Amino acid sequence: MVNRAQIAYAKARLFKGKALLVFGPRQVGKTTFVQQLIADTNKKTLILNGDESDVMALFESPNVLKLKNIIADNEILVIDEAQRISNIGIALKIIVDQIKNVQVIATGSSSFELANQLNEPLTGRKYEMHLYPIAFLEMVNHEGLINEKRALEQRLIYGSYPEIITNPTDAKEHIKLIANSYLYKDLFLLEQIAKPVLLQKIVKALALQIGSEVNYNELSQLTQIDNKTVEKYIDLLEKAFVVFKLPALSGNVRNEIKKGKKIYFYDNGIINAVTGNFNPIAQRTDVGALWENYIISERIKHLNIQQSEVESYFWRTTQQQEIDYIEKNQEELLACEIKWNVKAKLKIPATFTGNYSNVSSKIITPNNYEEFLM
Repeated sequence: MVNRAQIAYAKARLFKGKALLVFGPRQVGKTTFVQQLIADTNKKTLILNGDESDVMALFESPNVLKLKNIIADNEILVIDEAQRISNIGIALKIIVDQIKNVQVIATGSSSFELANQLNEPLTGRKYEMHLYPIAFLEMVNHEGLINEKRALEQRLIYGSYPEIITNPTDAKEHIKLIANSYLYKDLFLLEQIAKPVLLQKIVKALALQIGSEVNYNELSQLTQIDNKTVEKYIDLLEKAFVVFKLPALSGNVRNEIKKGKKIYFYDNGIINAVTGNFNPIAQRTDVGALWENYIISERIKHLNIQQSEVESYFWRTTQQQEIDYIEKNQEELLACEIKWNVKAKLKIPATFTGNYSNVSSKIITPNNYEEFLM
């Protein structure tokens, strides 16, 4: 079992008078993470699964007496897939405010706001963290740097969900199962997703456009789905931790794109599962896009583990000058070119360096990527 780097962060926040919320996609290991988290607390624990109908019924019309009866003499209450429970925000607020000897840990495979479950109820009463597919840093700590670098092609094709890591020989079967059966489960249960087939068309279209600026009008024409539906479904996919957006950096440079966005997947395996392409890297024409998605998603995971407040962007002008990835740390900018070709040279446009100050730059290739992800 791979040790998750955020365990120490989570442990330090137990029994501080707040709920601990652990968000992340299904099958990412949230339940295992929580089991590790509470293993050595020596506290009596009640674990409930929000996917089960009788558990959902328990939390209908929550009040203090009802919740005390549910919790009984347990000191930790764990609610898995809590987003499935109506009024979960109100229930958690009551426990935090009025049953103070109990530590609540709730996991969600979509943000609770997706179903309007939280927002106001837990303001100031929660610690929130995100758990993603296993990060490069976590694998290096588990397997060693040399072994993890040798597994690069496996990661680019099949990703790094826990089940893919532990059962690499069945990686194709498992990642297809995750992509087809689990990943959108919460979205399909929402009334807002009237036609699941439309969601799948949008996901496939996004997977085929990795590294390109996303244009909702073009996606609408490509998928034959109206603009508003495309935008709504992409927003839902982001809230369900399937994809994330990278906005365009804009200052006062003439002709730079100011409102653009790129969309990446948190896991490369999902890209290949929805496109149905598991060919080896040597046979791929999209290796540059796979590499870009891998590096940027792994960097986002790394920043998440570090609890970093760095802001991430891309940059492009109408003349097609571009920078793949930029980090803004207060007034400092890091401009990164992400290239699969190890012989590629770093080329940051003079338009960028001439108009932005405090800029450092680097090129990231298979020869040096570990420096960026650790």
